[in-house]
Amino acid sequence: MENDPLDNLDRRILHLLQLDARGASDTDIADETDVTGTTIHNRITQLEEQGIITGYNPELDYEQAGYPMQVLFICSTDLSRRSEMAEEALEVRGVVNVREMLSGEENLHVEVVAESTSEVEESTDQLDALGLRIVSSNILAEEHIQPWNHFHQKFAGEDSDAAEEIGSSEE
Repeated sequence: MENDPLDNLDRRILHLLQLDARGASDTDIADETDVTGTTIHNRITQLEEQGIITGYNPELDYEQAGYPMQVLFICSTDLSRRSEMAEEALEVRGVVNVREMLSGEENLHVEVVAESTSEVEESTDQLDALGLRIVSSNILAEEHIQPWNHFHQKFAGEDSDAAEEIGSSEE
């Protein structure tokens, strides 16, 4: 793991965790990768310590939870203050996600979840008070998320030797 932060086993672990982090035990992942549960545990710990795995978050259906308003605000701020403004925006009531764009006028995307339009307006006012210029806002109808599957790409179409290769760097 010196030049490339991930080897094939790490990639496979990350892929399996993305598919089901809550349900995938070390033993389950070990069965899929032909290494021991201890190796999987140690690798996951290393990936967490390296900051590659930064957390385990549930996917929520906000509407089912009683928050039917999900709004994406496209905002503008000075590029020099973008990160600072992103941190401040996270403190606004209802904000669940802030994305910083690398460049351009519309460089901060802020997702707000709310129970009512009055709560959305409150969030809008707070974002405005921070000094963010709201360029546009869009009510999200549906969101479709999938795990990034390219961690697993190296294994697609490989023959039965893939399992030996995956387990070859067992600790």
